[in-house]
Amino acid sequence: MKQDWQALVIDDDSQVSSFVADVLREDGWTVSEAESAELAFEMLRERQWKIVFCDVMMGGKDGYAALPHFTENQPAARFVLMTGHGSAAGALDATAIGAYDYLVKPFSVDDILKLAQSVRQQHRLRSKKPTSKIIESSEGYTSDIPLIGCSPNFVKCLKMVGRVAPTNLPVLITGESGTGKELVAQAIHQRSRRVGGAFVAVNCGAIPVELIESELFGHAKGSFSGADRERVGLWEEASGGTILLDEITETSLMFQVKLLRALQQGEIRRVGSNRTLKVDVRVIAATNRDIEYEVRQGRFRQDLMYRLNAVTIDIPLLRERREDIPLLADYFARRVRLSPDSPVAFSPDALAMLEKYDWSGNIRELENAVLHAASMSDDIIYPEHLPARVRDFTEDLSAETELPPTDETDKTDWLSLAKMEERYVARVLAHTGGNKQAAARLLHIDRKTLARILKRGETDS
Repeated sequence: MKQDWQALVIDDDSQVSSFVADVLREDGWTVSEAESAELAFEMLRERQWKIVFCDVMMGGKDGYAALPHFTENQPAARFVLMTGHGSAAGALDATAIGAYDYLVKPFSVDDILKLAQSVRQQHRLRSKKPTSKIIESSEGYTSDIPLIGCSPNFVKCLKMVGRVAPTNLPVLITGESGTGKELVAQAIHQRSRRVGGAFVAVNCGAIPVELIESELFGHAKGSFSGADRERVGLWEEASGGTILLDEITETSLMFQVKLLRALQQGEIRRVGSNRTLKVDVRVIAATNRDIEYEVRQGRFRQDLMYRLNAVTIDIPLLRERREDIPLLADYFARRVRLSPDSPVAFSPDALAMLEKYDWSGNIRELENAVLHAASMSDDIIYPEHLPARVRDFTEDLSAETELPPTDETDKTDWLSLAKMEERYVARVLAHTGGNKQAAARLLHIDRKTLARILKRGETDS
């Protein structure tokens, strides 16, 4: 029997609605259009749609409010939200409450076709098992976590956060220091079924190796010198909620065995006790290291890695999402102001410096730089208000990329490409304080290539 591919487009902008509808019709879909969510609700009994494209901002009910109604009445439909004011936080909210995807206007024909064809394939492969329903409504929902940005790779990252949040799967968050791993973990918890429980963050790297088991699992009275009473560990405190194990790769192999048991069996044993305790906790782990490399080096258990990373979310570096720097800078600058009536703005030159800088400390370093600048300025932040490292980096970069004179009579000023490479590498290495690993990361080369360039420079000199 021929499959009937029904699609619905809801948008009060007739141009957008017609554009989406025409693309879908060309792809073989039977398309209905509605100019409001209320009108679409009246059409619910007419047919079963397989995909629904809905605008976020409309005169009546918005797309977030319409989503639960469609999920209740047509759970098999895939719901796509469309918006002209997109952000990564919006993508997170949309996918967390059950949206199939989130499109930011203006989107292309390929964007629509990609989603439509994906939904068609899913329907062809879908079994007869009932589809689970959404457990919460988005009405009145506002994000209270400053996950700011609109860059494509950050939006993609937060879409993953939204999809995994309602599940109970363990999650591994990777990313350099300062990228916001704990904020992402909090976002997962706040959009999960465990939001009523505790969120407990543990920095494994800050706890001495000999104390981490006691800190996490607790201890019995008299289990060691100074244990004058029974102590409940952080794992139990997180029962019914979520525990974040930050810097998980800093733990010892001995402790990793016990952590693996807690994950596999859902039970722990306090230090010095023979009693086993069942604890219901969702585990999110985070690291700024390459965990697979740590496994190959024998510093991290492979079985624990597989247990932790049912879903892996890699947070992009700030220099990989430079279009988000003005938004983040504005947010941090406003935070330092005591009154909303005291606005702050960036001069074009200052903003350009922020966008060019490499931010080896990521968002945390940007926050530090902006708070410094905002406290030094009045209403406008100029280059002289920025930290010296930001100004110097931009000036050094301009000096290194400045072309030599083109006067044919003055050929002594021309440098070889290899020499320019050596000088630029030296500048970056100076910026990282001699940290070769950080320098290689900034240059997007491996350590061997960096070593070769440095060795060549020593030979030339």
